[in-house]
Amino acid sequence: MANSRREGVGGGGTWLTSLELAAGFTLKVVGSLVHDLIGTWRLLSRIDRDASGEPVDEPTLGSDPLALLFFDGAGNFAAQFMKRDRSVAAAAPVFTGQNNTTAIGGYDAYFGTYGVDEASGDVHTRLVGALSPGHVGATLMRNMKVEDGKLVIRLTTTTADDTLVLRTLTWERAG
Repeated sequence: MANSRREGVGGGGTWLTSLELAAGFTLKVVGSLVHDLIGTWRLLSRIDRDASGEPVDEPTLGSDPLALLFFDGAGNFAAQFMKRDRSVAAAAPVFTGQNNTTAIGGYDAYFGTYGVDEASGDVHTRLVGALSPGHVGATLMRNMKVEDGKLVIRLTTTTADDTLVLRTLTWERAG
């Protein structure tokens, strides 16, 4: 005989459903983005392209920064990015792209709360704290999906000369 059980996850009305089958087998149906985001993520790649698909140089963090991203089940998140080579002094930032934060000295960090739109995959982050004081209180939007154990984040931002940048960040679980 099969019994069904529902467990709350993430506090936002998102549910895992499991079905307990005979002989100790349990079938779990998992697939909500809010559930799949939970954990610690390490950056594998960051690719910036313009509207024609050409690579775009982003000098403040470089094309391959080190980064960690954290999501918990209570709706909190934190992100840290560091340029791999910080031996050359970076100029003070004079520009912040749309829908983005500002790295200072080859480093960027921020934390806050997040909300997930399951239908679109859009994740809205509200920055409670940020390395750059001007970003405290900002809300940023990223499109996210978890596939094959990888988190893929897509966002649109701009360069200092107002060139549209399509950024794709790919992450793996760090723990």
